Amino acid sequence: MSTIDVIGFGALNMDHLYRVKQIVLDGEVPIDHVTVTPGGSAANTIYGLAKLGVRTGFVGAIGDDVQGKASLSDLQSIGVDTTHIRIKKAKKTGIALCITDELGNRAIYLLPGANSVLNSQDIDANYLSQARIVHFSSFVDEKQFIIQAELLGKLSGSVKISFAPGMLYAVRGMQTLSPLLQKTDVLFINKDELEKLTGENLVAGAKECLKQGCQVVVVTLGKGLSLEPSQVMTGYICDKGHEYKVESSAAFAGQLDSTGAGDAFAAGFLFGLVKQRKLDECGRLGDIMAHFAMKEVGARQSLPTLHTLKQILPSRTSS
Repeated sequence: MSTIDVIGFGALNMDHLYRVKQIVLDGEVPIDHVTVTPGGSAANTIYGLAKLGVRTGFVGAIGDDVQGKASLSDLQSIGVDTTHIRIKKAKKTGIALCITDELGNRAIYLLPGANSVLNSQDIDANYLSQARIVHFSSFVDEKQFIIQAELLGKLSGSVKISFAPGMLYAVRGMQTLSPLLQKTDVLFINKDELEKLTGENLVAGAKECLKQGCQVVVVTLGKGLSLEPSQVMTGYICDKGHEYKVESSAAFAGQLDSTGAGDAFAAGFLFGLVKQRKLDECGRLGDIMAHFAMKEVGARQSLPTLHTLKQILPSRTSS
């Protein structure tokens, strides 16, 4: 029997979040707000799952610095198994510099640090194979991409693969990502990433990912697409036989800090899968988690506990 429900595998960064009135290409603008907090896409998702009481672990690398200790402590504080996070001596923990403006536009710059020296000897396939789900997200360098692709062939056939490529991997194109996509059970991708990866629009792009071997494709839509009379479509989900729209109240449209919202959506969706919910229910849980993430600056600060989530959707979150 699995002892861990979901294990994350991806970059571990310290997020430096800057809020400005507008992002400029050439010029000067004042900074309205600065937040420094642990991050990393898969790590944010695992944090969200752990806060909901899911048994989680993480595989990755940090530096032997203050930032690394903070990243490790943050995951440990919520109950994540961190025994397979490697501390790289004389290396700095990765940094993600994220600039967000008042319209919700973002620019992200990455300094990978210790993430780029994670090697195949650091990865225990047996540890990952005990999980029900392994959730992958991107690295900056080619070496770690290759490690992830090769690892998929070493995992137990009982493990489901969840994959959030992000723009870093999406720009590599369909052919490059094919080794990962063909073994992916659930693909998490936003609309811009999907278009960059496939060259297609929402529905056609999602179908193309299914053709590559993905079993379920989950597309998040950022600020959402307006529906009538007072709803917005915030997500699109499809498998080989069905498709679902994730709809939300238009009242949420004013929440502009989207840092980590996609990671939170993945946490809610995977929580639903762990609880063996239907895909449309998983989408609803993902949407709720994403809205919680947007309540405060940073990817993790406002994520809910299971108790809070149960108050909103008791029938969907009970064991």
